[in-house]
Amino acid sequence: MRGVLPWFMATLLMVAPVAAPPQAESAADKNAKQARAALDAMVQALGGDAWLNMKNQMTEGQFASFYHGAPNLGTMKAFEFHEWPDHDRVEVTKHRDVIEFYVDRAGWEVTFRGKTRMEQDLLDDYLRRHDHSIETAVKVWMKDPATILVYEGEHMSERHMAEQVTLISAQNESVTILMDVQTHLPLRRIFEWRDPTYHDKNTDAEEYDNYHPVDGILTPYSITRFKNDEMFSQFYVTKVTYNQQLPPDFWDPDVASKRIKK
Repeated sequence: MRGVLPWFMATLLMVAPVAAPPQAESAADKNAKQARAALDAMVQALGGDAWLNMKNQMTEGQFASFYHGAPNLGTMKAFEFHEWPDHDRVEVTKHRDVIEFYVDRAGWEVTFRGKTRMEQDLLDDYLRRHDHSIETAVKVWMKDPATILVYEGEHMSERHMAEQVTLISAQNESVTILMDVQTHLPLRRIFEWRDPTYHDKNTDAEEYDNYHPVDGILTPYSITRFKNDEMFSQFYVTKVTYNQQLPPDFWDPDVASKRIKK
């Protein structure tokens, strides 16, 4: 018996599985974690749960357009209403009698002439910006495990040092966000798209500046849009309100059409 125990122990050691040493985290995983941390910091800087769970947003201000970087004459009063995920309403002119509706990925324009379908190129432009917005990137893309997050280091944006992160969706769409390294607030959002007719690549970018806290949400009061690196429009915000109680028919273009004086 004295010889059996040592033999049994030796055999047990030979056949017992040996735990594999923990594998070192890959460079890609580390990079993705750094990208997610930067985006999480951005969400917290914007207001955290207040920003994530806002019911709706109304923005009032002056809108200016540009052609080949040169300003068109004058500015226009504009009121923008937004409700996640797919309800937007834009009212323009002094009497607010030109209204654009974007609801359930359909577009309508309402004037004193009545309701008409939005021109397809204008609707496509809106849908592209909606699908590549910072809100969509956070609320949709980041929740998809198939989305790839890439941390691209520090870059200059609007004379600020910024962390740059690119998100790549399962459909191979991408959006790039630059965030101030100190405040973590978004400074710029960029995406590219290919023209369906000419097949050339276009760049759409927005820059955000002059942030103010409103109801616990950090809100940019200056929004500048670029197309192919040329300034396209600016929106100078004068007032923002969140979580309003809107009437049930607020998003109905037929109701708006009946209220506009013919």
